Amino acid sequence: MAIKCSIPVIDLEDFPAQSSKLVQAGEEWGCFRLVNHHNILSVTLMSDMKSVVQSLQDFPPEIKCRNTGIIHGSWYITPSLANPLYEAFGLYMSCPEDVNFFCSQLNVSPSQRETINKYTKAVHELLVEISGKLADALGISGFTIEGWPCLFRINQFNFAKETIGSSGFKIHTDSGFLAIVQDDEGVSGLEVMDKSGAFIPIDPWPGALVVNLGDVAKAWSNGRLRTVKHRVQCKEGSSRYSIAAFLGPSNQIVEAPPELVDDAHPRLYAPFTFEDYRNLRFSTKLNDGEALNLLLIDP
Repeated sequence: MAIKCSIPVIDLEDFPAQSSKLVQAGEEWGCFRLVNHHNILSVTLMSDMKSVVQSLQDFPPEIKCRNTGIIHGSWYITPSLANPLYEAFGLYMSCPEDVNFFCSQLNVSPSQRETINKYTKAVHELLVEISGKLADALGISGFTIEGWPCLFRINQFNFAKETIGSSGFKIHTDSGFLAIVQDDEGVSGLEVMDKSGAFIPIDPWPGALVVNLGDVAKAWSNGRLRTVKHRVQCKEGSSRYSIAAFLGPSNQIVEAPPELVDDAHPRLYAPFTFEDYRNLRFSTKLNDGEALNLLLIDP
């Protein structure tokens, strides 16, 4: 069966030749498919992790609720009025201690713990790789994500025949810098909004990843990069799983680097911290990128 893809495809093994294409994908779409990443995150590890995810989601509610955290989003999320078909585990994956704490909360098996540790380590390496290549492509020197926390979310969409046509997750943007998503390779549902405002379905593509740019990337790039609105729709009567890693700069100041600011491109956004911006999104309930408009220097 031919694989359909409507968003740009970035080949991780073809840099620096892919640099201009990476920037164009960020400017025009705010997302892209990532292929040939398997020297870092292999197909086997992706498959093993999905098996772990399915087994975790089969845990009874009283076990799932042991997944607790201090910061919003770093704990188990139950189905809600806004997203009744969605539930997810949450954890920080910036260091092995965070991952092992999560594994201890749920009392996972040694083999599951090993898979989760290997997977989170590989995904973090990819986050470093992609972020660095994006900064290089934009001509930014000295860029690093060292010390940036990474939120890891294990998602299940409880789809069934009777829920076809319903929303799996409402329209939103990601608040952070970028996200790497291992989407379900067999069950469709993810859609991204193009510049015209139309939603484009992202068909399953086994072995590939989806990378989304978030609100922080738009502000950091002085508006050059796009934050992509996306949603999940129930199109099939089967449970759907995805695994996402979200990178954000914590309490570091977010502002456009000098390379992206000049007389022709004045600074668009007042400096802010990621934590303050997340709080702004929560307090205003502007979860689809509009909260950034409140930080415009000259709205």
